Amino acid sequence: MAFPIKVCAVCEEEFELKPGKPGYANRCPECSVPEVTETTTKQPMDAVDRKSESEANEARRQAIRELLYSRK
Repeated sequence: MAFPIKVCAVCEEEFELKPGKPGYANRCPECSVPEVTETTTKQPMDAVDRKSESEANEARRQAIRELLYSRK
């Protein structure tokens, strides 16, 4: 049984679409490899950072609540 021939959406090279291939169905195996980024690691937060983020989130929630439920 022959596998379907696809064209990679990134590099435009032809490849065989085999079952169990990791990555996307429209990308060749070389282009499907996930890119390594350094931004995926989170830095630990101290108590002051957590509190300020919590207060900012609460202010956002309150503003959205006022916009959604205020009767004018």
